[in-house]
Amino acid sequence: MQMRFDGLLGFPGGFVDRRYWSLEDGLNRVLGLGLGCVRLTEADYLCSHLTEGPHRVVAHFYARQLTLEELHTIEISAVHSRDHGMEVMGMVRVPLYTQKDRMGGLPNFLANSFVGTAKFQLLFALKILNMVPEEKLAEAVAATQKPKKAAIDHAGGAA
Repeated sequence: MQMRFDGLLGFPGGFVDRRYWSLEDGLNRVLGLGLGCVRLTEADYLCSHLTEGPHRVVAHFYARQLTLEELHTIEISAVHSRDHGMEVMGMVRVPLYTQKDRMGGLPNFLANSFVGTAKFQLLFALKILNMVPEEKLAEAVAATQKPKKAAIDHAGGAA
């Protein structure tokens, strides 16, 4: 994932004019500008989501398994992209574990702010690609929805 200029987490991507590009050609053009070394194909397609609101956008989601070497190459390329430091503040690895306190790791990561459908897409990919056991994923999501007791106690004491 990427930390964006507005402080939200999201996936690399951009707009594709279907008159001139296929989805994959447009995506690879955008990825080439930002990451430079990964090419996606129709076989990497996972799903599409319609974003609601005044600017309705169809977000197409692709995923591909990488070797550790490919991941390192992408992370290095990302730092040298033309958008780094302007549109994109940096790459972020998603923690695929939960610490013993049941908040550290994935649950805390999911408490961040995500752009558009990025959080839904992340959860969908983690589930469909079996990257996190379904029960652990459900626990991580549930942990982010519980109010933090310490924050509630502190707010009550301040009143």
